Amino acid sequence: MSSRPEHQQAADLSGLNCPLPILRTKKALATMQSGEVLHVICTDPATPADFTAFCRQTGHELIETWPQDGKFLFLIRKR
Repeated sequence: MSSRPEHQQAADLSGLNCPLPILRTKKALATMQSGEVLHVICTDPATPADFTAFCRQTGHELIETWPQDGKFLFLIRKR
């Protein structure tokens, strides 16, 4: 398994349900520079599909998604 890239910002969105994780992620990405990585933590079971669609539609790169301790973790590189 390759090592995960370092992230410049993190957002713990645990307890939030659709559409809030996407909206908060969009807001966080807006403050970042192109190429920077955002680490997102969510508990909503819909977020893996939501973040896949969000990144496909916006051009951001979904680097990795993985479950951990009942949560869903994401690394997203800003376009």
